[in-house]
Amino acid sequence: MNVAVMLVLIMGTGFASGLDPNFYSRSCPNVVQIVATIVNRHLKQDVTIAAPLVRLFFHDCFVEGCDASVLIVSPNKTAERDATPNFSLSQFDLIDEIKSALERTCPGTVSCADILALAARDAVLQTGGPTWAVELGRRDGLKSSDFDATTHLPSSRSDAQALINSFASNRLSIRDLVTLSGAHTFGKTHCSFVGRRLYDFTNNGGIDPTLNTTYAMSLKKQCTAPVNPNTIVLLDPSTPNRFDNIYFKELLQNQGIFSSDSALVLDPRTKVFVTEYANNEDSFRDQFGIAMIKMGRIGVLTGQQGQIRKRCDIVNTLF
Repeated sequence: MNVAVMLVLIMGTGFASGLDPNFYSRSCPNVVQIVATIVNRHLKQDVTIAAPLVRLFFHDCFVEGCDASVLIVSPNKTAERDATPNFSLSQFDLIDEIKSALERTCPGTVSCADILALAARDAVLQTGGPTWAVELGRRDGLKSSDFDATTHLPSSRSDAQALINSFASNRLSIRDLVTLSGAHTFGKTHCSFVGRRLYDFTNNGGIDPTLNTTYAMSLKKQCTAPVNPNTIVLLDPSTPNRFDNIYFKELLQNQGIFSSDSALVLDPRTKVFVTEYANNEDSFRDQFGIAMIKMGRIGVLTGQQGQIRKRCDIVNTLF
């Protein structure tokens, strides 16, 4: 789908919430190029950083909105990044590197929240995924709470209804839910998030009955009992570093690694979109850009709200 057509479909007659892809056209005209150059350089060195960049953006937007609150460091370890669901987040140093480059070029101009949005798009694009015009103009939040992160982030154990409710609370549809879950097409997770499905059920040798047995046995070889929480396993073993629709094909074979993945094929409201994307990769690619734009509008701060942080990990008033 043409990017211009995508924007028309999403925005109708105007941009949402004061955001605009051309927001920095005068104040920092090279912002998109600067972010892309740094992200692409790091991806050439290590393609596995792509999925964590997308995850950072998702985990930011679902807690207090897309305001870069996930980047704030708390001396008391009570910020979002300290919450259990965020223990495995990474690439904070890369975001800091981008921010430093932008501060040298356009001091006090580009928000950390917009950096997260741009970096996520570039990570998808450079691993074979679609592109989209990232809306810009967000400002950075002033607070960050581990409690908020624990409360608002969907769990990897969620059933379809819980996922639908979580996304609906952020004005995202069931299609958006399935589309954004497609980001599990690349990346890794820890065995601590998988072990329960392999060993804790009372029948079928301890294996979750909604999990493909052959796939489960393969996972058991990687996540041996007792489960080592530090052991890493691929989300999509077929194409782990490429953005494609294989994730949805694997879901239809009951090879979703999380309970929340399997939930998408157990409920007809979500399975219809899983089937669509498994059979039509172009549809998935088109819808992913649309869903990312919609997610990027959650709870945004604009105008005089929030601030433009000098450093992404510290609110300005703490300097």
